[in-house]
Amino acid sequence: MTTISQPPVKTRLGRIFRTAIITLGGAIVLATVAGCYSPQGTDTLAGAALGAGGGALIGSAEGSPGTGAALGGLGGGLVGYIVGTEMQNREYYGPGYYSPYYYR
Repeated sequence: MTTISQPPVKTRLGRIFRTAIITLGGAIVLATVAGCYSPQGTDTLAGAALGAGGGALIGSAEGSPGTGAALGGLGGGLVGYIVGTEMQNREYYGPGYYSPYYYR
């Protein structure tokens, strides 16, 4: 008769922790993507994705793709946020709205 042994407690806790991290990360990603109905949100997400991809490529050449992806994602998200905010403001206010050149 063979018995099925349980994995060590350390292994089970590691699996539970890993599953919790993946679930939490997935929930954050879904919440972020669900809020992208504005140019600001869409451009922030696109900038972060492009920055993370580019950062991972550059980081892998230097030996640290995770660090490159994290820094590239932060930088790309920041640039995407700035671009998206400007696009949203121009769409909302229109060109020349309250511009000093509008009333000439």
